[in-house]
Amino acid sequence: MKAVLGLEDGQSICGEGFGVEGECSGELVFNTLMTGYMEALSDPSYYGQILMFTFPLIGNYGVDAQNMQSQQVKALGAVCREICERPDAKPTIREYFEQKNLLGMCGIDTRSLTIRTRVKGTLRAALIVGSDDGEYAVDLARKTPSISDCDLIPAVSCKAPYRIPGKGKRVAIIDMGLKTNMLTSLSRRRGDLYVFPYNATTDEIFSVEPDCLFITNGPGDPKTATATIATAKKCIGDIPIFGICMGNQIMALALGGDTYKLKFGHRGANQPVKYIDGRIFITTQNHGFAVDGDSLPEGCRVTFTNANDNTVEGFEDEDLRINCVQFHPEAHAGPQDTECHYFDGLFRRIA
Repeated sequence: MKAVLGLEDGQSICGEGFGVEGECSGELVFNTLMTGYMEALSDPSYYGQILMFTFPLIGNYGVDAQNMQSQQVKALGAVCREICERPDAKPTIREYFEQKNLLGMCGIDTRSLTIRTRVKGTLRAALIVGSDDGEYAVDLARKTPSISDCDLIPAVSCKAPYRIPGKGKRVAIIDMGLKTNMLTSLSRRRGDLYVFPYNATTDEIFSVEPDCLFITNGPGDPKTATATIATAKKCIGDIPIFGICMGNQIMALALGGDTYKLKFGHRGANQPVKYIDGRIFITTQNHGFAVDGDSLPEGCRVTFTNANDNTVEGFEDEDLRINCVQFHPEAHAGPQDTECHYFDGLFRRIA
């Protein structure tokens, strides 16, 4: 089956399609992880994006539903060099994409395309499976709105509040597109979890008398999350607040700070971050926006920085009881360097 990928800069690349015929358009982003392809594809933070894998072979251990970080694939489509046709377990990724009506493309030089992205920055793209019309694909890519003009969070947040009972501290969670393993990490520490949609009000959150507020990861530009920013702002000073990924950016904005778009983002399971005491942790990350450290108000201190580009990877305000990180300490998929460091620390702070 034919497939074509069109880019806003005018380039089009033909390859082999897998899954079903169809088309999608959004940002083309790359992920450098070597394992964890189903965790990445099902991460709600990829909603609105076409996910390209830099590792040349994808699908070599099949598809295991236990690895999914949401109920279904959230990336618009997948692009890879090669898919494994004879994995250790079934279904194959080709079979899964066919069963779930998903769009995929293989047989192209993904490393060359990754270098192009690193040089030019993240590009809008269109993936068409069942066609090799590059001119149409490029035109569709150019018509795709910027991710900052898209309100993506309502599509991946829960529709109504729900509870996951636990015998420990009560945690109110604002779901911006959370990963399943965040809930697992909190439940493993006996957290009594109350999960709210992205647009939950302060009154709704305080109605469950939580011990802390936790804001999750999510897709797109954090500045589009105006309802969540407003709620977080009202909670500051009244309750300990923690955030991961977009939650980190939301809290910076709620404090009056600023965020900006990275050239090509951080997406992978090998991102080094430096803690304030000099220790280096290897982390999983998935974000295209970052906190402007210079914009944070007095009282905030940057706790983690990216060892590659020195961008902000976390900050805290001890007086206001705010502690946030940009990376994904729930570690699924990825290294477990920060899982205990962050989640154990969270519960110690509200003990």
